[in-house]
Amino acid sequence: MAQELNDTETVSPKETGDDEISLIDLFAVLWHRKTMIIAITLIAAVGVVIFAILSIVLPPDISPLPNEYTPQALMLINDTSSSGGMSAMINASGLGGLANLAGVGSTGSTVSGLAIYMLGTNSFLDHVVDTFDMLTRYKIVVEGKEPPKSPRANSRKILKKKLIGEADEKSGVFIISFTDTDPEFAQTVVNYCMNKLDQSFIEMGVDKSQLEKENLEINIENTFQQIQSYERQSQELAFSVRDDGTGIIPAITMELNRIEMELGIQRQVYSQLRVQYEMLKVSMASETPIFQVVELAEVPDLKSGPSRGIICVIVTLAAGFLAVFLAFVMNAIANIKKDPEAMAKLRGVR
Repeated sequence: MAQELNDTETVSPKETGDDEISLIDLFAVLWHRKTMIIAITLIAAVGVVIFAILSIVLPPDISPLPNEYTPQALMLINDTSSSGGMSAMINASGLGGLANLAGVGSTGSTVSGLAIYMLGTNSFLDHVVDTFDMLTRYKIVVEGKEPPKSPRANSRKILKKKLIGEADEKSGVFIISFTDTDPEFAQTVVNYCMNKLDQSFIEMGVDKSQLEKENLEINIENTFQQIQSYERQSQELAFSVRDDGTGIIPAITMELNRIEMELGIQRQVYSQLRVQYEMLKVSMASETPIFQVVELAEVPDLKSGPSRGIICVIVTLAAGFLAVFLAFVMNAIANIKKDPEAMAKLRGVR
């Protein structure tokens, strides 16, 4: 009796196979649809290769995938943290509110962080756009067509993607790069941005020694011009003193004495300024400057992108996976069509 019960409870292999997917069945589906899978994969592979070749042959302005070049300029930044000094400089420059929103003006901020922030400011981006007429170059504004609603916003968005600033914390090197289809234009933009950034920090007073040096040069030049002016006046009056006219010599002599006194004062000021200037030059030579150009951008010989080989491989693999998926979908549809019960359900027949 127990033997009969065991025989009735045993499930047949046929029943277990109904709920399981066999690897042989999967292989059979792929083998049955092998022609379609191979055809789709080959068509995609040939198509993407032709597309890649055309992108190389066609000129950059009409190529769907032109070569891009990314020159780099290297600047060494003395990136010492300064909780009080840096914050004071940022606030004095008028960027305090915006910098605090970006986290640059906080305690422990660095010059490199401020440099990266400055590259992304609207004023800096707009200056670069206007200098190189990027609204026209990137066809944001086309002559004869109605301009877009926000040309400035569009130009800033494009420039932010192309102009990148990065800081290497270990070496202290700050890298500025720009990507464009024209390598010479990209080089010009990178070097200009580096010089512009350096000048912006000087104007903000980040490099105090450099700012003091420029102020001394201006004062020395102004003082020297004053000395030359007084010397010319002194010479003119010296000739007038020889005049025999009555009542003229005392007044001229008094004016000449005053000019000689002013001339002496200006000479003393000039001497002191020259001494300060030479001492500052010696001091600057012995200390590490905040900004120091390591390497200007060069015209790149090799493209930075796109990687057409990788694109061809990805498209071919994607087409192969899509063909396999399509084969299983078509097989499932064929099985449904062969099943009357399933077709009845689809038609709404009970």
